[in-house]
Amino acid sequence: MGGLKEECGLFGISSAHKEHIGLGCHYGLYALQHRGQEGCGIALNTDGELSLQKDLGLVNEVFPKALVFDEEKTRMAIVHTRYGTSGERSRENVQPLLVRHHAGSMAIAHNGNLTNDESLRSQFERDGCLFHTTSDTEVIAYLIYKHRLTTHTIAEAIEKAMAELEGAYSLLIMTSSQLIAVRDPRGFRPLCLGKLEDGYVFASESCALDAVGASFVRDLQPGEICIVDRADQRLTSSIVHTNKVKSSLCVFELIYFARPDSVIDTISVHQARIRSGSFLALEHPCQADVVIGVPDSGIDAAIGYSRQSGIPYGIGFIKNKYIGRTFIQPKAGDRESGVRIKLNPIASTVRGKRVVLIDDSIVRGTTSKRIVRLLREAGAKEVHLRSSAPPFLHPCYYGTDINSRKDLLACKYDMQQMKTILDVDSLGFLLPEQVVKLSDHPCIGFCSACFTGVYPGAVPQGGNNAQ
Repeated sequence: MGGLKEECGLFGISSAHKEHIGLGCHYGLYALQHRGQEGCGIALNTDGELSLQKDLGLVNEVFPKALVFDEEKTRMAIVHTRYGTSGERSRENVQPLLVRHHAGSMAIAHNGNLTNDESLRSQFERDGCLFHTTSDTEVIAYLIYKHRLTTHTIAEAIEKAMAELEGAYSLLIMTSSQLIAVRDPRGFRPLCLGKLEDGYVFASESCALDAVGASFVRDLQPGEICIVDRADQRLTSSIVHTNKVKSSLCVFELIYFARPDSVIDTISVHQARIRSGSFLALEHPCQADVVIGVPDSGIDAAIGYSRQSGIPYGIGFIKNKYIGRTFIQPKAGDRESGVRIKLNPIASTVRGKRVVLIDDSIVRGTTSKRIVRLLREAGAKEVHLRSSAPPFLHPCYYGTDINSRKDLLACKYDMQQMKTILDVDSLGFLLPEQVVKLSDHPCIGFCSACFTGVYPGAVPQGGNNAQ
């Protein structure tokens, strides 16, 4: 995996059972730790009063002990794991954000990236607003409060704000009386609903529902606003189509970001990755002795390649489970060091053999090059590298940290040059036209603009020319 950063994890819970909140917050954070390792936070609703605990670090660093709160009066909470694609790495940018306003307090957590953040921020600053963070989440909060002054309910304010927001956003918003989940009209980022015996749960991925013992109800539809009332745990929802658009789930959720045990928009992440490996075996066959995957997100695709090709699957690497995903490191040198201590090859699997190495993607190539070197040092006779994603050729503006073409390996070199740089005997990528086939549900639309350059929504001014 070539050093991508990505988005965040959202989890919200509303329950009449006092034990559900504390355990739910912790279990939800841990279940979504893979979506963000920069920082995390919890916002609590205690008898209508909102409070916030957050900091930089992993969940077990920020919350090493049981959460301290008033169990008798706390019935709602939202939590967030962050890796920022917008805004600096600072405690202030860790979410949820808590905003106090004469129209009422609000905690907000965001997964995604706005494409009109700069224009909205400039407009608010001209009007005299002061920003305390560099995150586009604060822009969303300001926009909601702007409309809250002229509407009867927070839901109406959110609906008006959605008409002005461009880009990707799944939101959890908590007021003194409501827990609100919002998904943008194109559904770029996932968000699902679960049911507890006496309440509801929202989460970025269904694996978090499983962690707290909630039953999966459904994915929120693109453009949906879903509200739970604190007083009686009543659920209401509405679809807000600010424009008629096709759903555009980020396909990289299936390829890399999501946990394989999650189901997103009715799609099994595990099965999607198995399918990608099968496509790779058909498109890029080779003579080899063993197929191995780069842990964790390359393993399922490796199994798919093995099944389709008939080449035996083997465990090629042991992963140090106490090291975070390499994309968390902001600098290339740090990512290189992370690979060294994160992965160790099993020499008996690869020594003297022709190896098919399956990785989820090749972005900048630095991590892939190091992994190939580890296999060579372990005695692999040949290394045939396969990527279960197409070549990255274009910037992403919707929540994945690829903001220019200049560092993308496939933008600078042709196939033969990449093969030489990576020191592999052969190289193959998933075909862009196969991306849409990762799901067996034809009604689900995908955003694959980072591969094709075809953007489903607005991009920042000058964005199509980003270099």
